[in-house]
Amino acid sequence: MAEAEAKVQETTEAGGNLVQYRVEGGVALLTLNDPPANTYSYEMMQELDRSILAARMDERAQVIVITGSGEKFFCAGANIQMLSSVTPEFKYYFCLHANETLSRLEQTPKLVVAAINGHCVGGGLEVALAADIRLARKGAGKMGLPEVSLGVLPGTGGTQRLVRVVGKSRAIELMTTGELFTFERGEELGLVNHVYEAASGEAFMEQVLDYARQFTTPGKAARAVGRIKRSVQTGAEIPFESALALERELQQQLFQSEDAREGLDAYVQKRKPIFKGK
Repeated sequence: MAEAEAKVQETTEAGGNLVQYRVEGGVALLTLNDPPANTYSYEMMQELDRSILAARMDERAQVIVITGSGEKFFCAGANIQMLSSVTPEFKYYFCLHANETLSRLEQTPKLVVAAINGHCVGGGLEVALAADIRLARKGAGKMGLPEVSLGVLPGTGGTQRLVRVVGKSRAIELMTTGELFTFERGEELGLVNHVYEAASGEAFMEQVLDYARQFTTPGKAARAVGRIKRSVQTGAEIPFESALALERELQQQLFQSEDAREGLDAYVQKRKPIFKGK
């Protein structure tokens, strides 16, 4: 019992001042917290990295939601003042670590939802692109990858993830023009899954959490949700036959789970399944 309590305490304190971490109702909420624009530094990325790993290991967390503090910015990307004051070598390793962190988020076998509560530009959009599903608050801001205006490219996965969502020609156009656009336009492009109307940021987050909870137990087999995500995210990047092999292996893991037995039994018995996430 003491060991379990210690584990909960450890994961609860996984975040820090720059990335807040809490779990409620099966949802781990990661909040980027560096007002006014929630720009990320190496220190923030370290805290985000730790929070992602904590959410992976936290048995209470079945879905991950990432958002920004306040109501004006989800994230405005990397801290430009920081980047202008460090060496090229530091910039390289900073980008490398940021890439590793977002890849860890993308590959975690738990569904990740980006709650875009304000402007989502540059590296902020790159963070959101590493999520599986993106929800945005109507009228709360703009999104886009304007790095070309700084003489650089989107270097935290933006050139690679954007093309996988909108296609080569559209991705090149969006990045070379540096266009900023509304969340509604993002929905048309396939960058945003849903745009919600909400009177406040708090109301928007309630909508997001309600959305996220549909993927948690007892109503949904959270392990199956996570393995579907894992199969798609990894399978899309490897040869088709290898992707089918991955799918079979993940399916075999699920066949051995309590939830699969519950789901099949409930179907045969014509009743609603009660999943436990095991």
